[in-house]
Amino acid sequence: MPQTEKTARQDWVSLLAKADPGALRALMPGLPQHEILRGPEIGTVMVRGRTNGTGAPFNLGEMTVTRCSARLACGAVGHAMVQGRDRDHALRAALGDALMQTGQSEAYREATLAPLQRAATEARQTRAAKAAATRVEFFTLVRGEDK
Repeated sequence: MPQTEKTARQDWVSLLAKADPGALRALMPGLPQHEILRGPEIGTVMVRGRTNGTGAPFNLGEMTVTRCSARLACGAVGHAMVQGRDRDHALRAALGDALMQTGQSEAYREATLAPLQRAATEARQTRAAKAAATRVEFFTLVRGEDK
């Protein structure tokens, strides 16, 4: 399957799904007028992996997820699937997806998505710094008989 370029929607849906639920709740304290179309429902999905990232796929195990679909009063529909059993997180992520498809998208991006993106970038940099601190440099000395 060829690698395709990520769309803007994939980026914001991913950001909302991976966001800390408490941070999302703090940035989005009130919910817009909405109708729940599906869920929030808790279930499991099979997680698949690949050897070296490119080899044959194999089933790694199951993961608990919560999914939700919601429609705003204006008709925009949003979907979300988040890791774990947090129904509120799934609902807020679905509503965020729907809001990004409306005229309120820029205001929502600045008020909610930008702080979430900064937090995600900071967490990624912290993880990278911790990993770099444990890096071991190996080197080989040339021995006389190797000439």
